Amino acid sequence: MQLLYIGFFGGLGCIARYLSSGWVYQLTGRSLPYGTLTVNVVGSFLLAMLMTFGLRSTLLPPDLRVGLTVGFMGGFTTFSTFSYETLRLLEDGSFWQAGINVLLNVAVCLVFAFLGVFVARQLT
Repeated sequence: MQLLYIGFFGGLGCIARYLSSGWVYQLTGRSLPYGTLTVNVVGSFLLAMLMTFGLRSTLLPPDLRVGLTVGFMGGFTTFSTFSYETLRLLEDGSFWQAGINVLLNVAVCLVFAFLGVFVARQLT
């Protein structure tokens, strides 16, 4: 059953990533990979919240938790895209933008992961 949840929610996560990052790029342009940053920040928050809530509460059945975290969040977050886009910035000589991209993705995602844990703890 877990594999079905992972596959189903993974597909939804991929679609959500594509739509979300595309929307952000329409708003901000492509001077920095803001679409990837956005889904990584949102993904950090949601994954931390889902894991904390799911492990502290019986309201989220284990199979559904695995489907949402491994499936949806695995399809939604984009570390491989982040790595590639950062490498492209470095290859293009955009060292400042590459550094800002790394700093933003790491620092902001950690802050949002903390916020996700905090929110989940307040709910349970």
